Amino acid sequence: MDVAILGAGVAGLASAIALKQIGMTVSVFERRGTVHNLGAGIVCWPNATFVLSELGILDELSTVAGGVTSMRRATHNDIALGTLNIRDLDAAMGFPSLSVLREDLMRILLEQVEQCDIPIHYAAHATGVERVGDACRVQFADGSSVSPRIIVGADGRMNSVARQYITNDNQPVYQGFVNWIGIHRWDKCVFDCLEIRDYWGVGARFGIVPVSSDTAYWAGGIAAPESFLTNDSNQIAQLRQSFRGWPSQVGDIVFSAANSNTKCVALYDHDPVPCWHRDNVMMIGDAAHAALPTSGQGAAQALEDAWFLAREFAALPNDPENAMARFTERRSKKTSGIIIGGRNFASNLFGSDAEACALRDRNAQQTDYASLVAGMATGWSAGLPIGG
Repeated sequence: MDVAILGAGVAGLASAIALKQIGMTVSVFERRGTVHNLGAGIVCWPNATFVLSELGILDELSTVAGGVTSMRRATHNDIALGTLNIRDLDAAMGFPSLSVLREDLMRILLEQVEQCDIPIHYAAHATGVERVGDACRVQFADGSSVSPRIIVGADGRMNSVARQYITNDNQPVYQGFVNWIGIHRWDKCVFDCLEIRDYWGVGARFGIVPVSSDTAYWAGGIAAPESFLTNDSNQIAQLRQSFRGWPSQVGDIVFSAANSNTKCVALYDHDPVPCWHRDNVMMIGDAAHAALPTSGQGAAQALEDAWFLAREFAALPNDPENAMARFTERRSKKTSGIIIGGRNFASNLFGSDAEACALRDRNAQQTDYASLVAGMATGWSAGLPIGG
């Protein structure tokens, strides 16, 4: 069975590998001239590293990734709010949590795609999907088209032609905040252990994720109107002003930030939908269930999609429509919960009411973090042959 995958992000490349592993003929079509590395880094939580192991690339990823040990939460003036023990999470789920620069993850995925002899067609800008007879055809901007047996839309949250065809609506929902993101390298060892730092302010949050003793990726978010990225103000100056007086590592990062090494991204997600396929078109990854970065599960759920999609097609090789329906049934509840959880957490983090934020911080100090870790392990393991 031949499959065309639209999009060469994490979901698209991982699905290409997984589908090729079960004997399908796969081609990938990417709208850009190269793989787009939007995002500085990713924590591959244990459900993600399970899938990477299944794809045959976990060992290689481990050579360029960091084994994060904990996540320490604190206020913007460094008052402790509590610590999540990531090693306990790993033990409960049976796989490691690894922090990795996105460029390294993408490179390793691309190398595996190449080893699998899967072609990637770059500058293949899909403009639409249309029904032709009993199947569908993808039309590209250069006038070419493809009509495979299966079309998998892994074409992102912002303008997915697959989502447009399936739901007749691909408009993402702005969730009220922007993130500056980047990678910072110190000239000395600053992380004795790879502890994630998560600082909370009023209408602002700053996260630092080490990948080695001297390198970390980071994200600084503030509540902002949707027009923030279209105004003419100096965004680097706003980044520095927004996080002035925060802990020293934050200061190191924001005062070395420049337009050349920093991106500012508005944050959108999608409302959950009940159906992820129509005719022979299937959507996965952010096209199907885009969640905010506050969920912590964007890449992990994209990787889970790849694993589940291959399993369903392998189980029903002559009945792709039922395979797609079963895939949606297995994935929709979990991903919908992650979308809503990410929104709720973002609402707490980026609220502008100082009293409400102070209450949030007091609640964080009273949190049973061991129970929180156990709940994360149960939720993230759901549907997978891992954990207890």
